[in-house]
Amino acid sequence: MGKLRVLYGSAVVNLLRANGFVEVRRRGSHVVMQKRLPDTTVTVPVPDHRELKRGALASIIRQSQLPRGVFEE
Repeated sequence: MGKLRVLYGSAVVNLLRANGFVEVRRRGSHVVMQKRLPDTTVTVPVPDHRELKRGALASIIRQSQLPRGVFEE
């Protein structure tokens, strides 16, 4: 496993968008992204901050169900 990069919130939104997520709403400093699957909908809130902490990024990875490699260096 590689090391997680330090990412901006906007970069995470772009990565999610490239992997099939769409922005459903934006409120304050958070963007809510969703991806519809045949049997469920995956919802991921993303803080639109300059730098996401590693714990927040790990939570986004877990919730998005995307491979960790998408977010690594």
